[in-house]
Amino acid sequence: MEPRPVDESSVIMTELILPNDANALGNCMGGRVMHLIDIAAAIAARRHARATCVTAAIDEIVFHHPVPVGSVLVLQASVNDAGRTSMEVGVRVEMESAVSGIRSHCASAYLTFVALDEHGRPTPVPPLLAKTKEQERRRKEAAERRARRLARLSGRGKG
Repeated sequence: MEPRPVDESSVIMTELILPNDANALGNCMGGRVMHLIDIAAAIAARRHARATCVTAAIDEIVFHHPVPVGSVLVLQASVNDAGRTSMEVGVRVEMESAVSGIRSHCASAYLTFVALDEHGRPTPVPPLLAKTKEQERRRKEAAERRARRLARLSGRGKG
């Protein structure tokens, strides 16, 4: 399989935060942000694999600050690394102020997706082609997160 560049998986998605997305404090519920993160990441994974992809793991979601109703969320997602049948996708979420237009980083997440064939079985994905130093840094960090995740999983049920 030919390696596929990171840029081919890039996703930029926007969402207006409305009152029905809010908690009692007038801020977007964390679950709604997680839902949008999963959608953006799934699109990036599908673009890379060119196959149906399902969420296999979420390593980390960090919320930096609340997102008030009326804000626009801008989600940027791309594949950080690709294994045999799985991919790590990184998602950066920024809040765009309705008043100033200034964007601020409000959440980050790393998700693992598995590509599936027409029978619902894992199927190979192309290797990732990192073209920039930043993409290579993200690929290396994704490989480190994968190693930690697999070490945690292999330790289950022991002792």
